[in-house]
Amino acid sequence: MFLGTHTPKLDDKGRFFLPAKFREELNGGLVITRQPERCLGIFTPVAYQAAADRMMSASSGLAKVRSQQRMFASGAESSAPDGQGRISVPEHLRRYAGLQREVVVIGALDHIEVWDAEAWATYAAAQEEAFAELDDEEYGAG
Repeated sequence: MFLGTHTPKLDDKGRFFLPAKFREELNGGLVITRQPERCLGIFTPVAYQAAADRMMSASSGLAKVRSQQRMFASGAESSAPDGQGRISVPEHLRRYAGLQREVVVIGALDHIEVWDAEAWATYAAAQEEAFAELDDEEYGAG
């Protein structure tokens, strides 16, 4: 499970150091792709396959399902951290997420998300109040 918030910097070649606590789980490989809200998702190959399976089980008769499947798959790139624990983010994915030098890497349970630092700050601020008001029943915990 991926947890926490980290603030590595993107270098001139579009790479960043993967937080040390995530490296072991991703050493065998990873898949990086577009996510909603203009961020990137980094998955283990198993977690990516599970997410793809969920998408494929949805009705492909719905245009929004087909669109989500296309965006999730067409932007995906297989990779692995280098010997120093860096991940290289392809140019088309950096453009999609608007990544500049300052990035935020967050644990999102079954995957990691990579956000432009300003975009994350804006998103997190907007979500804090709604999060504080969540009712346990919304998650089936109540």
